[in-house]
Amino acid sequence: MTGEPEQGGPACDLASGKCEPCRGGIPPMERAMAQEYLVQVPGWSLAENPDHLVRTFKFGDFRQAQAFAVRVGNLCEEEGHHAEIIHGWGYCTVKFWTHKINGLHENDFIMAAKVNGLETEPYVPASVSSGDVSPTAR
Repeated sequence: MTGEPEQGGPACDLASGKCEPCRGGIPPMERAMAQEYLVQVPGWSLAENPDHLVRTFKFGDFRQAQAFAVRVGNLCEEEGHHAEIIHGWGYCTVKFWTHKINGLHENDFIMAAKVNGLETEPYVPASVSSGDVSPTAR
């Protein structure tokens, strides 16, 4: 998946796609095309100035929201396509757009689909996932 999306709209499974570097010099995705892609990323919406994707995920407490934000950040680093991530007690808001073109690109939708996949991963407290590292555990 490179360059601009095909004019016929998305015809692939976005979550299995790979982000390709956008070097700029191309126009951002037109809003009508973005609307076609949007149906493949449930829960996300289009916002403006610049056009971007946004979704707020809800959680039962701060730790779950923070853990999700870290998972999103790790995914972004692996894919080389970085989100704006804001989290607080019980929520994590994620925004994607391609800065080099100041708007949307197919990569943004690929990342949104991949983040949707993270939502179904179970929350594992740090004390369980990495062992109890408190001083009294020694």
